[in-house]
Parts: sequence; structure tokens; C-alpha cells
Amino acid sequence: MSFYDLTAETIDHKAQPLSAYKGQVLLVVNTASECGSTPQYAGLEALWRAYKGRGFAVLGFPSNDFGAQEPGTEAQIKTFCDVNYKVSFPLFAKVSTTGAAQSPVYEFLTAAHGAPRWNFHKYLVGKDGEVIRAFATGVEPDDAGLRAAIEAALA
Repeated sequence: MSFYDLTAETIDHKAQPLSAYKGQVLLVVNTASECGSTPQYAGLEALWRAYKGRGFAVLGFPSNDFGAQEPGTEAQIKTFCDVNYKVSFPLFAKVSTTGAAQSPVYEFLTAAHGAPRWNFHKYLVGKDGEVIRAFATGVEPDDAGLRAAIEAALA
């Protein structure tokens, strides 16, 4: 099984087979609108714009798991992201990233690389649909190590 065998619900409540991203390098991030790390949306958008033409995508999965910092509805989240950060990368419906209600996407991501400990935890998924590496919240989207890992995965 790979990441591309899964299906997730978009922020507009439509089923999205993740096979649509097959062959791409992905950065999967659990996001939150009321977190101290929320400004990372701007950096994630910059990454998306810089690399999307090379077979890269950022996938945002809002989650209310940590500090109840994503209390809004999907419509509210989408508006917040558009108005404040001009987010154009794909956003999905709110998910649980940990615990008994953990989404299948996060079951897959965390199996070998551990569960997120806070919002804006990042998983780098290779072209083969396998998780390459996880990056903690404190690793900003413009971090040289993160960008080097993306470049290596794209090579």
C-alpha cells in the first residue's frame, strides 16, 4: 500500500483519490488557523508556487487535535486561508491526526514516522507514495534542510 492508494475528503466535501497525485512529491501538513505557527501558511504557499511545476504539491489537512486551534468549519477554514494567506494549494476536510479517530491518511503517514506532536508537522512523501521523512512544527517551510529534502525527492 502507498499514499496514492488512499482517498481523502476535500475541503469542499468531495472524495479525492490521492492517486491524482501519483508520481509527485508531496508535503502533507496538518494545519490550524489559530496556532502560533499559522503564519507557516505563507511559506507553504511559497513552496507550492516554487515547486508545483516540477511535480510537487503541498496538501493541507486542517486538524483540531492540538490546543483546539482549528475550531471552524471547512468553509470558514477555506475563507480564512484565502483571505489571510492566498492559499492555492489543495486543502482537505478536517481530520484527526492522532488517537482512536485517526484518519486513514494519518494512519499511513505516522506508521513509520510517528504521530505529529503539534500543528504544522510535515511529512514528505516521495514519488513512489512512501513517506521519506517527517519534519516537526519548528521546521519552517523555508528551512534549507526541508528544501534540500524536497529537491532530492524531485531529482
